[in-house]
Amino acid sequence: MVYVLNIDGQPLMPTERHGKVRRMLRDGKAKVIRRCPFTIQLLYETGNETQEIVLGVDAGSKHIGISATTDSKVLYEADVELRNDIVDLLSTRRELRRSRRNRKTRYRKPKFDNRTRPDGWLAPSIQHKVQTPLTVVDKVCKILPISKIIVETASFDIQKIKNPEISGEEYQQGDQLNFWNVREYVLFRDGHTCQCCKGKSKDKILNVHHIESRKTGGDAPNNLITLCETCHKKYHRGEIELPKTIKRGMSFRDATFMGVMRWAFYNELKAQYPNVSMTYGYITKNVRIENNLPKEHYVDARCISGNPTAKPLDFYFHQKKVRCHNRQIHKLTINKGGTRKRNQAPFEVKGFRLNDVVLARGKQWFIHGRRLKCSFVLSVLSGNKLEIVPSKIKFVSHSSTYLTERRAAIPPRPIEVGVPLPQL
Repeated sequence: MVYVLNIDGQPLMPTERHGKVRRMLRDGKAKVIRRCPFTIQLLYETGNETQEIVLGVDAGSKHIGISATTDSKVLYEADVELRNDIVDLLSTRRELRRSRRNRKTRYRKPKFDNRTRPDGWLAPSIQHKVQTPLTVVDKVCKILPISKIIVETASFDIQKIKNPEISGEEYQQGDQLNFWNVREYVLFRDGHTCQCCKGKSKDKILNVHHIESRKTGGDAPNNLITLCETCHKKYHRGEIELPKTIKRGMSFRDATFMGVMRWAFYNELKAQYPNVSMTYGYITKNVRIENNLPKEHYVDARCISGNPTAKPLDFYFHQKKVRCHNRQIHKLTINKGGTRKRNQAPFEVKGFRLNDVVLARGKQWFIHGRRLKCSFVLSVLSGNKLEIVPSKIKFVSHSSTYLTERRAAIPPRPIEVGVPLPQL
């Protein structure tokens, strides 16, 4: 599938006539705009006749499914992997800034107490999950004449997940009702007893311990347990281990993300595009099961577009969103002598940048790691890696914040005669 733009840069219907595309590029009637997905721009005047194309968007907290379809054919499908490292990076930055402030300006009055947030403010981790789908939709609209956008959004009742029988006033009476703070609730929940030694240490001082680090797990009650001070110190010294029965409870981070980003994404999409509508997850699931389609994000997006029986492509684009820049100047570990090792690599090493697309051993790779006096590390989005010297690498294109590779599409499941469809 070759995507076509007119002389003014407006999208036209794509084509599969590769021979004609080659002749146009050879004769100077077109030029290449983008390599993946392969897009050309015509250099002569042409008509602007297009068909109705519906774009289905399956917006999630970790993946985005995209499918642009007509009544009879799929024109574009992609599975976009979102970033999930923003919370960890912001926590690391906060640690670095606090330690520097304590070292250098210990007596400075805090400035962050005077900061105010504007109306509609979203946390950076949620803002990323709102902005990335908007960018992905914009990229598709630049190569295809989209006439309608349908979005599936989801909302989760977290209290219902915890307690399926909850109703009425019970929604206003959470687990921490009548408790001053989370610590008091955790001590009461655990019976004011150490969950490691069960009181055998005779230590009356109790601490609240994070099962996962506060940096990644937060201060939710399902991430906290009660330990006596003796067991708490032994655990952090590495002398004992917690019982295997102690595990972090169910995390509702993804459900919370979806509840917050749901309307922010939909309202922003409606403000940018004229014909936007919404659908729901149970409708998508019903359409997918009725047509015996596999459970994939781009397949769900095809069902959302309203054309589940459209002829699919034999490939789809798998994309991964990566960070634009590494802003951390120095490494956390300090070398002997108190010197701080620089964490940032040069912008170019032997003519190559990080995440550049290259060819090696007949396969396309992304530059994962570079060394000034040694070999490079190449990788693909599936995780496979290759270590090779730069002289055996062929440059293809420069880096992008969306790493894109083509993957074979999963064919529809064969329908088994006599086997009933699963009930919803």
